[in-house]
Amino acid sequence: MSDHSLLSRCTLGLALLVPFAVAAEVCTGFGPQSPRDIAVTTGENPLIFGAAPAPAEMHLCNIHLHENAEHRAPEYAILKTTSRDDGVGAGYQCEMATTLTKAELKAPKVNHCTDLQPGDTVEVHWVFSSCPATPGKGLGSCLTENCVNPTLRVEAQVYTLVNDPNALDFMEVAYQGHAVNGKPQPKALPVGTGAPVQYLGSTTGPSYDEATCSPLQVHWSVRPQCAKLDINSLSAWCKDNVFEEKAPHGVRELVTDASLLSEMR
Repeated sequence: MSDHSLLSRCTLGLALLVPFAVAAEVCTGFGPQSPRDIAVTTGENPLIFGAAPAPAEMHLCNIHLHENAEHRAPEYAILKTTSRDDGVGAGYQCEMATTLTKAELKAPKVNHCTDLQPGDTVEVHWVFSSCPATPGKGLGSCLTENCVNPTLRVEAQVYTLVNDPNALDFMEVAYQGHAVNGKPQPKALPVGTGAPVQYLGSTTGPSYDEATCSPLQVHWSVRPQCAKLDINSLSAWCKDNVFEEKAPHGVRELVTDASLLSEMR
């Protein structure tokens, strides 16, 4: 969950509140960070903030995806590295990606998603805001002129992409103008991939590491199991979505220092 646009609009309000990271050291004075191994429940970060409301009580403001999983769990723990400066390609791969059939790995006839192909792992983030936000491009869409310090919630699901119309259809969890009680919502959120692991953390993306922390607070809800997603359905979403998402984002290196992690309660 990268946040350049959101962070730039929040900078003025945060400037007097957030200490600078210590170069080449673990940053101090920040709240708990993300991503993390969701099988590890311990953490020593002392800063606590309130849990976000349920997604249905918030406004969906953005959907985007990262190439390979930012988080780690037993079902997605195969480390994938990259030499690309933007971090795209780093992160973790689903175990199921190692046992796909030739048919599942066949390139689709049409693919509107840049730099993605069958066999790849992606982590999708549904971002919800307490602001009366309108779904749009980037995390700057998660705030409004009169609401610049929102409570943020991210629902996350890790998928293995396959060329199979019988796999999950991304359009079933996409945003297509749907609203509930006046609040923008996806058609649905992923189910059947284990009870989501809830924890307090931060925004992510390759701009941050353990020396450079994100100051923005996020209530995370991460599903522990992988699922197969039909790349053709994701291609249809990449072709036309209000978020203008066509390519995966980079990932932040896994946060492991206990001082940067919240305790899961």
